[in-house]
Amino acid sequence: MRKVYLDNAATTPLDPEVLDAMLPYMREHHGNPSAIHSYGRTTRAAVEQARRTIASLLNCAPGEIIFTSGGTEADNMAIFGSVHDLGVEHVITSPIEHHAVEHTALAVEAGGKARAHWVRLDEQGRADLGHLEQLIKACPKALVSLMHANNEIGTRTDLQAVGTLARKHGALFHSDTVQTMGHYRFDLGRLPVDFITCAAHKFHGPKGVGFLYMRSDATLKPMILGGAQERNMRAGTENVYGIVGLAKAMEVAYRDLDAHITHVSGLKKRMKERLQELIPGLVINGDPGDDALYTVLSVFLPEDGRSEMLIYNLDIEGIACSGGSACSSGSNKGSHVIGHLYPGRDGANVRFSFSKFTTREDVDRAVDVVARVYSPAAVKA
Repeated sequence: MRKVYLDNAATTPLDPEVLDAMLPYMREHHGNPSAIHSYGRTTRAAVEQARRTIASLLNCAPGEIIFTSGGTEADNMAIFGSVHDLGVEHVITSPIEHHAVEHTALAVEAGGKARAHWVRLDEQGRADLGHLEQLIKACPKALVSLMHANNEIGTRTDLQAVGTLARKHGALFHSDTVQTMGHYRFDLGRLPVDFITCAAHKFHGPKGVGFLYMRSDATLKPMILGGAQERNMRAGTENVYGIVGLAKAMEVAYRDLDAHITHVSGLKKRMKERLQELIPGLVINGDPGDDALYTVLSVFLPEDGRSEMLIYNLDIEGIACSGGSACSSGSNKGSHVIGHLYPGRDGANVRFSFSKFTTREDVDRAVDVVARVYSPAAVKA
C-alpha cells in the first residue's frame, strides 16, 4: 500500500539540505556556545550566523530575533511579556486562535493581569476590522494578537491592515505566523508588527526550535531565567544544531519560494476541484478563494453515518491527514475553530495540507480513497 502524507500543517519532513547543514553540529562541533575556548567559539559563531541569516531574510536587525523552542513558547513570551513588562492591560484576540494564544490570553485574565477581548469574525474566520477598531479604541494599553493564517482552515489576516489600526491607536500587535513563515515573504522593516513567531518544523526544518521576532523598541524581560543566553532574553544552552537547521530551512524556503507557491497552489486547486466533482455537498471551510493559505485545504463532508471514523479509515488506507490541529490530538474535544464558525453542523471536517514533497500522484490517490471511503453511495458515478 502506497502511503500519502497530507498533514504538513502539523509538521513537515526534514529537508535533506537542512539535515546536511545540521550534521556537523551533531557530530563534530559539540562545544557549549557560552564557553570561551575554541569549541565554544565555533558553535557561538554558528548561532550568530544563523541569527544574521534569518534577520537578513526578514529585513530586521539580528538582535530582534530570539531563538525559542518553537512557536508556542514564542507566542507565550510575546503575550505574557507584553502584559508583565510593557504595561498591557487588554489582550484583543479572536476565538479561533491557536491555543498557544487563546489559552495564554485566558491565563493573563484569570491571573488578574489583563482583560481578554474577542473580536467578531465573519463566516470565513476573518476579523471584523470595524469591531477590532472599536475594541482598540475602548481598551487603552492593548495588545492585538491575531494569527496570520489559521492553522485549521487557512483563512488569512491582512497584517498590514491590522497593524495599521493598532499603530493608529497606540496598541501593540502580535501575530502567530507559524503557518506562514517560510511560505510567504516578510519585510519587517515595513510591516507594522511588534512580534511574530516561527516554528522550524512547519517548513522542513527540525522540531523543537523556532524564534520570536521582537521589535527593538518593544523589549521584553526573559520568561525563562538562569544564564545570559540569547542576549539575556532566554536562559538555557542553545539548541545549536536546531538553530543551524532553522536558518538553513528558511534560506532554502526563500530561495525556492516562487516555485514552491506555484507547485503547492496547483496541488491544492487540483484536490479541491476533484473533491467537489466527486462528492456532492462537500463544502470548503474558511476562505474558499485564492487569498487563503495555499498549503491548507479544509473541507466539510455531510454526515453519512460514518463520519466519526473517517480520519481513522483514511489512515488505514494509507492517507495521513487531520481533523483539525495536531496540537489537540488525543483529545476527545472537537475543533474549537470549526465549532465556533460552524456550530451544530453534523458531518466530517478534514484538513489536507501540502508541501514541496507532495506530488500530483499523491493528491490523486488521496482523492480516490476519500471518495471511496467516505460514502460510495453518495459519490457520483
